[in-house]
Amino acid sequence: MTLAQLEAPVFGLLLAGGRSSRMRRDKAALEYRGRTQLEDAYELLASVTQRAFVSVRPDQVNEPLRQRFPQIVDEQTDLGPLAGILAAQGAHPHATWLVLACDLPFLDGSVLRYLLERRDRQGYATAFRSTHDGLPEPLCAVYEPRSVTALARYATRGKSCPRKFLIEHHATLLEPLRAEALDNVNSTADYWTSMQALSPDILPSRSVRVQYFALLREQAGRSEETLTTAARTPAELYGELQTRYGFTLPADMLKVAVNAEFGDWSQPLQNHDSIVFIPPVAGG
Repeated sequence: MTLAQLEAPVFGLLLAGGRSSRMRRDKAALEYRGRTQLEDAYELLASVTQRAFVSVRPDQVNEPLRQRFPQIVDEQTDLGPLAGILAAQGAHPHATWLVLACDLPFLDGSVLRYLLERRDRQGYATAFRSTHDGLPEPLCAVYEPRSVTALARYATRGKSCPRKFLIEHHATLLEPLRAEALDNVNSTADYWTSMQALSPDILPSRSVRVQYFALLREQAGRSEETLTTAARTPAELYGELQTRYGFTLPADMLKVAVNAEFGDWSQPLQNHDSIVFIPPVAGG
């Protein structure tokens, strides 16, 4: 082991540049226990590393939530999480990087400290072994300075899967402390399952703006309103409004848009969302 390896600082990289296509909204902004996942994950990462950064795409730099934190901006596209790791290593090539996805709400400090204390400083990386398939979990893992050249070479070969990199380079694998610690949240079903486990008694209210058209506007007696609701999804919100205004159209005859994009009836609602329930077009 070299002196440089012994003295390498440990930095944290929170991966928050994903497009959240399955969730249909920004996973980093989802709230658990009254705080966004990004806030919670960053605080956790900063508590066990010397410096922590949020990994973002170039178009996310000025996004209100992410701009509050130190950032490292992707320099390459179409590489997924690997782009964030490469950018971090490019910015600080002599650091050891604890890389963490932002969608792991069951993770805690004891798990990260366990990983850091048992990492293989002479290897390329140390990761937990998945309890689902036995493969490395690349997005809660430590990448040593020795991996900088190897990861860059890996990308130039047209490869972008960090899990396959860990497999090819024989990363040290640890058994997780708790099976659920690395459960991630990729879909609305995952989110509600996690919320039920983490905050079963919390129904936070949120302020949302609702617009009404056609028959819904006639029955509501207004074209729009801002209201406070405990509804977690557009489906629950529409149910509330049906009771309040006597809407006669069933939800399955409508489309829903959230923040000017067609959405899913089960997607999580957040504070200050703008929702439109769109009735069928008359005529034809």
